Amino acid sequence: MRIIRACKEMGISTVAVFSEADRDALHVSFADESYCIGGPQPKDSYLNAKAVVSAALASKAEAIHPGYGFLSENAGFAASCADYGVTFIGPGTDTIARMGDKEAARRAMREAGVPVIPGCDMVADIGEAKSQAVEIGFPLLIKARAGGGGRGIRLVRQPSELENAFGAASSEAQIAFGDGAVYMEKYLRPVKHVEAQILADNFGNIVFLGERDCSVQRKNQKMIEESPCSVLPEETRLKMMEVSVKAARAVGYRNAGTIECLLDRDGHFYFMEMNTRLQVEHPVTEMVTGIDLVKWQIRIAAGLPLGFTQEDIKPSGWAIECRINAEDPYHNFRPSGGRVETLHVPGGPWVRFDTAIYQGYSIPPFYDSMIGKLIVYAKTRDEAIRKIRSALCELTIEGVVNNAEFQTEILSDEAFVNGSYTTDLIENLYTSRLVSS
Repeated sequence: MRIIRACKEMGISTVAVFSEADRDALHVSFADESYCIGGPQPKDSYLNAKAVVSAALASKAEAIHPGYGFLSENAGFAASCADYGVTFIGPGTDTIARMGDKEAARRAMREAGVPVIPGCDMVADIGEAKSQAVEIGFPLLIKARAGGGGRGIRLVRQPSELENAFGAASSEAQIAFGDGAVYMEKYLRPVKHVEAQILADNFGNIVFLGERDCSVQRKNQKMIEESPCSVLPEETRLKMMEVSVKAARAVGYRNAGTIECLLDRDGHFYFMEMNTRLQVEHPVTEMVTGIDLVKWQIRIAAGLPLGFTQEDIKPSGWAIECRINAEDPYHNFRPSGGRVETLHVPGGPWVRFDTAIYQGYSIPPFYDSMIGKLIVYAKTRDEAIRKIRSALCELTIEGVVNNAEFQTEILSDEAFVNGSYTTDLIENLYTSRLVSS
């Protein structure tokens, strides 16, 4: 829906692809054309590259926007688009492959002078893992070199946990991404998860559009994001801008991309990975910069140069986004489904709700639990917090259990309010709430 809206404003016709489970999805009716590409399981539809490209060819589409998730960071899919003369709206195939291999990405960033988390390159077996673990020290993380979304990651707090964790991480990665290779890095805690948004065209122009604090996470899945980061010193922000542009230039990057970093308590940041696609949390950057990222993705893919320079980017105000998920946070975040009986969307100045649900819509059980994103903008952080809490109270989704009330709890927590929160916030809040109840 986000992409369709941008295209409509640009006068571009759109084609939707959908699975059998998504026949009644909103994007199907809003697009100018729509094609069913397979069954409800992702492997039969949204992960079926041949089916997606076939729909593009049948509709005579000139380009494919991969969104996020599914095939958005699949180098083979991007190559297939090129083979059939369909423009892939994103970076080049080589860049996707290089950055998608997180172990190779670490090497590339290291060579470019970008600070990376202490760790090691790919480990072949448990024997090598044990040897490297001694050098890295505990606690450490075992991480899949492919994919994302928190899969293929295991925390190892002590040597006795290493063997089981190694096997579990590798197996999960093999199932999720078809690649069981893993590497290891030092487990840094407490930390903030801060990411830098960049845009790069085909003419060597790269701009830094500010940073986002994405530290509110559960099992490596983000829940609340804000821009800017309230505790990032200006000197560190400027260094992050320099490093992000350097990283993008080192790999010949083009289109929208995100450099994800960990920020420690001493103010040092370390490269974690690069997402070669549009981020779920892109609206907070749009709110504070006034830059429509989706439109610029399309323009860059069409061969147009950026219409602005770094000097033109002057972020102002504060934006916060809450991911609304169909899950029950009071019962171990159990996934929820069902029919949306009543839907009331919050309104007012600078309140945005990006969603694909509508009253009467039945949420299928096959895909991600996120059903909407509530975004607000205000002049100050305090105002933005009050605004997002007010909007959450107004949001009504009856018939489907969701996490809106829990989001309000997070936004009211002292650590969030004063900006000192880290990636441990939900774990600490959830544990303390269980103990008190």
